Amino acid sequence: MFYESEYLVDSRDVDLRNTCRPSGLLGILQEAAVSAACALHVSREEMVEKYGLFWMLARLWYRLERPLCWGERVTVRTWHRGGKGASTYRDFDLLVDGVPVGEAVSLWVVADAETHRLGRMSRMEEFQGTDGGALCKERTLSRLRLPQGMALADRRAMHYSDTDINGHVNNVRYADFICDALHLENLGPERFVSSLQVGYLAECRAGETLELYTGEEDGLWYVHGTDAGGKSRFDGALGLSRIPLDGTAAIK
Repeated sequence: MFYESEYLVDSRDVDLRNTCRPSGLLGILQEAAVSAACALHVSREEMVEKYGLFWMLARLWYRLERPLCWGERVTVRTWHRGGKGASTYRDFDLLVDGVPVGEAVSLWVVADAETHRLGRMSRMEEFQGTDGGALCKERTLSRLRLPQGMALADRRAMHYSDTDINGHVNNVRYADFICDALHLENLGPERFVSSLQVGYLAECRAGETLELYTGEEDGLWYVHGTDAGGKSRFDGALGLSRIPLDGTAAIK
């Protein structure tokens, strides 16, 4: 069982190179996940009312075979892998004009709406027999292993514009934090962000400040965000690929 919808890459999603920013793509994936949850009757409101639980995104990874551009319509096909314990995986395939252009995997947990303690999905009847079956991907998401010697690159204050309905920093904003810490405005036009993994380690709220550390290892660029006391809040790994002259992209 899967959910499918089409999303326009519009002017709010693109960067100075006319390509979709990582945060723009994360926004599309987030909207697809929300719509799929609503279709399955496990929306935020329904989860709180029926089970006293709400969704929290723990980790997300995507890869692209080429950049997405302003005006393109991206078909997102998504499904879950069933629920065990406190978590479930949600997979995504991305297509443009019927041609696959990428994929994504996300890990979600359920938490008590009052205490924020992890809940259990085994009693959620909506996840019984509604998984993606043969479509389910095998990729799992572990916590990133960060390189040694990461250096402080920036301090980032968080404000009202970063927050969402849960009162903490929206999931997609962390992609902007990662790209800004790595100064992707200096990225040449021949390369693009072909992969990204984000791990959400602790909630961040408006009024707090993140310290952002960066490092590189084995062709991946890493960003680690902590609070002023050194507590880990998020980490990310970003991969870059070159765009061949024919306009297609080769994943490194």
